[in-house]
Amino acid sequence: GAPAPTPATTKPATGSPSGSPARTASTPAAGRPAAPGGRGAAATETDDDEARRPARRSGAGPARPAPAPKPANKTGAQKNRGRLTVVTALDAGEERSRSVASFRRRVQRLKGHSANEPKEKLAREVTIPEVITIQELANRMAERAVDVIKMLMKQGQMAKITDTIDADTAQLIAEELGHTVKRVSEADVEEGLFDVADDPVDLEPRPAVVTIMGHVDHGKTSLLDAIRHANVVSGEAGGITQHIGAYQVTAPSGSKITFIDTPGHAAFTAMRARGAKVTDVVVLVVAADDGVMPQTIEAIQHAKAAKVPMIVAINKIDKPDAKPERVRTELLQHEVQVETFGGETLEVEVSAKQKTNLDKLLDVIGLQSEILELKANPNRPAEGTVIEAKLDRGRGPVATVLVQRGTLKVGDIVVAGAEWGRVRALVSDTGATIDQAGPSVPVEVLGFNGTPEASDRLAVVDNEARAREVTEYRARQRREKLAARASGKRGSLEQMMSQLKSSSGLKEFPLVVKGDVQGSIEAIVGALEKLGTEEVAARVLLSGVGGITESDVTLAEASNAAIIGFNVRAHKEAREAAERLGIEIRYYNIIYDLVDDVKKAMSGLLAPTTRETMLGNAQILQVFNITKVGKVAGCRVTDGVVQRGANVRLIRDNVVIHEGKLGQLKHLKDDVREVTAGHECGMSFENYQDIRVGDVIECYRVETVQRSL
Repeated sequence: GAPAPTPATTKPATGSPSGSPARTASTPAAGRPAAPGGRGAAATETDDDEARRPARRSGAGPARPAPAPKPANKTGAQKNRGRLTVVTALDAGEERSRSVASFRRRVQRLKGHSANEPKEKLAREVTIPEVITIQELANRMAERAVDVIKMLMKQGQMAKITDTIDADTAQLIAEELGHTVKRVSEADVEEGLFDVADDPVDLEPRPAVVTIMGHVDHGKTSLLDAIRHANVVSGEAGGITQHIGAYQVTAPSGSKITFIDTPGHAAFTAMRARGAKVTDVVVLVVAADDGVMPQTIEAIQHAKAAKVPMIVAINKIDKPDAKPERVRTELLQHEVQVETFGGETLEVEVSAKQKTNLDKLLDVIGLQSEILELKANPNRPAEGTVIEAKLDRGRGPVATVLVQRGTLKVGDIVVAGAEWGRVRALVSDTGATIDQAGPSVPVEVLGFNGTPEASDRLAVVDNEARAREVTEYRARQRREKLAARASGKRGSLEQMMSQLKSSSGLKEFPLVVKGDVQGSIEAIVGALEKLGTEEVAARVLLSGVGGITESDVTLAEASNAAIIGFNVRAHKEAREAAERLGIEIRYYNIIYDLVDDVKKAMSGLLAPTTRETMLGNAQILQVFNITKVGKVAGCRVTDGVVQRGANVRLIRDNVVIHEGKLGQLKHLKDDVREVTAGHECGMSFENYQDIRVGDVIECYRVETVQRSL
């Protein structure tokens, strides 16, 4: 007989969630044999239950030992893995490395304590130009741009990082931040170009530079031709010089003399001033039959301003009406006292036509040169002055340069004004090609990239970079000057208002002027600007050296301007474009004709003036009221003549009551054209009836007169 099963065996295990018997019941407890009759199973189940139950806090029963620690979870690595992605799935077998960001954080944590230590301030020398951006200033000081902006804000100036500040403000900021400042100017790029002193040991004698000046048609070029044994005059239009010419001659003594011939026309003031500026001696040519004239006086002033000695050449003494004494006396009025009158100014009576006393003139020039002790250093980079510049179609920009110091060689890199170039060729005054030109030698320089301005100073530089730097600075300066001049014209609001009032009736005569050389252009533009009045003015839209191009014609067409060519011609394309657009191109070779024609054309723009011519007066003796005609005045002509259709004024008690036209004029019963003084007549006015006895009728004619400048 097997004993009945105990209730513990039939009861489901409380630990099993499904209510099925616990698995432990069928397997013996680990480490010990199962008790017969299922005893071990029951015991194990009870132990499990006990383990799951929370420990009793009451002191009843003996204290159980703590359960053994559970083995480590094998799936722990998978738990740390995070979300399963394609990347993690592919990299599953690889060991995970530290990311760059993680490494940076670690380094930052380790260095965290040292970051708070104050850094050592570095004081720098900061180079500050005339204007600088905040960003650039901050970079040069190695400071944060924010700090610079904060400092400006403290001073009450709101600024962005890209804003520019002036050198004074930049200096204050830099010094406040503990830096030293070195101020530089943009003009520093020109430093060392000119006026580097020569050692007196290196100086050698040089030929004298003589400028021939005087009034137009006093024989300056003829005198120079006679000295040079050349004939320049025959090639000059109208026999007047309109360019600066530079020539070198050999005197009877064997020494060389450089002559500069200046034009005598009033418009060429700038050219004469330029000639006086580069010269050692001025030869003032005065015609014995004409005396001292306006341009002679101007030449004297230029010579005095340049502080150069003057020699008076009294020309045309071969003429029957020549009076050299008159010239000497007239010169006294302008503080020029010649040797004959006990003064210091040398004078020579010459005749260019008869070649009289030319040797004496050259001797006097040589004597004056010896007194001046002219010296220069030929063994140095050349310096000089551009006397004239032109654009030659075959050779490009050509500048006539007078070398003053050093020697100019082919291949030198030269700078003149805002233009630079490499000397391709040097041409002497006789047309010969030469390799080098020493002090006081006039020479044509080929190789400029643009036409330089006349009177620009020329210098030789070491390399192209330096040449570009200098010319870019000068070009920028020129642009700023032009912009300032344009904005200066606008001026303040009051000035603008006054200009508006004055220019409301101003008519402009637009012109495009092209010439052969820079000096002529300068003179023409100056002469045209002087022609203007308050009513009409010449406006030069474009002036330049060289032939007339298609773009000049386009500009003229767009602005309805006239084109003037002075000693130049239009290119084929420009000529065709001008014909197509119906634009007239006027060619001139004498400055007188050009100025006169423009003056006539501008006169056509002037509003014509009206002029009154008094005809006569009549007095009203009686007023008749005629049906269908109106009031008719019976008058007597007191003086002059009264004409039908003329303008009339009705005067009552010396006050003008009406102005109009005379409608009808009758003598007795006949219509007449005019009635003379002493006769009686009948008058009626057009559209006016209020006439009374005793009124005076004034009769006059209005004439329109075309004005001229």
